[in-house]
Amino acid sequence: MAILKIARMGQPVLLQPALPVENPGDADIRRLVADMIETMEDARGIGLAAPQVHVSLQVMVFRVPAARVSGEAEDTPTGTVVLINPTVEAIGEESRLRWEGCLSIPGLRGAVPRPWRVRYRGVDCDGQVIERVASGLHAGVVQHEFDHLAGILYPMRMQDLSRFGFNEELERAASPGAPSSGSPSGGAS
Repeated sequence: MAILKIARMGQPVLLQPALPVENPGDADIRRLVADMIETMEDARGIGLAAPQVHVSLQVMVFRVPAARVSGEAEDTPTGTVVLINPTVEAIGEESRLRWEGCLSIPGLRGAVPRPWRVRYRGVDCDGQVIERVASGLHAGVVQHEFDHLAGILYPMRMQDLSRFGFNEELERAASPGAPSSGSPSGGAS
């Protein structure tokens, strides 16, 4: 396994739609997935999509830490999940702002409107179908990584750029005694 170089905002690979994977069980795909997981863990992220490591394929990995879920029934913690050729669809009309960071946009965070509940589906490296309904952080992480497969970075989804900034400045503004603008804490994906 290897730690891969993470593409940063400005790299063309992050702005193009990723190609479907023809054979999820291929040895090269398995190696890519293993390297992506190692890279995500090394970077202390909670999600990573193949375009973020300069590979334009529909592959994403993520995990949902128990300490970060909302407590809602469908906002469930997970170990590392591998999704190849995923689909994501919103369930219902409810959308909420969610603070997001990204390993491809280091040091910054923004409030992104996202559907609160989604259904996602894909396969793992063994061709096993993974299908779940998720809400909260779980749904947000899946949507964030799925956007990478479509060539979309989270600032492109933002409606209010006054809620976009450097992590340190947002934390300082959210500290006791500072005017409140929501909680900007959270992990990068």
